Amino acid sequence: MNIKTIDLVIIDWLRRWYLPVARLAVFAIYFYFGLLKLLGESPATPLAQALVTNTIGAAHFDTAFTVLAVYECVIGVLFLLPKATRLVIPLLFLHMVIVCSPLLLLPQLVFTKPFVPTLEGQYIIKNIAIIALAIGVAAQTRPLQKRPPRNSKH
Repeated sequence: MNIKTIDLVIIDWLRRWYLPVARLAVFAIYFYFGLLKLLGESPATPLAQALVTNTIGAAHFDTAFTVLAVYECVIGVLFLLPKATRLVIPLLFLHMVIVCSPLLLLPQLVFTKPFVPTLEGQYIIKNIAIIALAIGVAAQTRPLQKRPPRNSKH
């Protein structure tokens, strides 16, 4: 086997396994983090409390945090179901808006100084990788309708 053949075999293997591995990875992250919240073991709790206090009010924290935890678990499970891709991608992006909002709303808790994140800030910034993974999964979705050929006139 020459290097070009090995290269083609590896690329073919990666293409076949990308989607199931990506789906499993997003499931693991979302379901696990949601479960930690439900069990009262999430290290993100103080940051979430500060966010809720500064937005909808501290009195709503328990309800909001439980809803967020269940929402995360649901996103995780839906990512395992290829037929749910069109539903779960917008849910994931809405979730990202919420969980990334401390970067703008609570910068004192997510940065020690400009461009130097706290551990919580790093936890949020890693969401860029999840967004990229979700885009990759969405890009593999079969279109509802085939596009007309580029040269056709209507």
